[in-house]
Amino acid sequence: MEAHEAALVEKLIPENPKLRLLVEKHQAFKIKLENLNRRPYLAPEEDLERKKIQKAKLVVKDKIQHILNQHQV
Repeated sequence: MEAHEAALVEKLIPENPKLRLLVEKHQAFKIKLENLNRRPYLAPEEDLERKKIQKAKLVVKDKIQHILNQHQV
């Protein structure tokens, strides 16, 4: 996220509970991925879980971006 987008998120969070929830979910996914990525080896089911988290994080990021685009117009 670029600096101006981060500033816009901080500005919009108090007035947009949906955005706040999405940002919290994105952060939680980021932490989970960081924890998995620190491990030298993942079992097949852990690797599958990592991929699911990556996809979910991307979906949330797209939703955040959509909200930001609505406010930049």
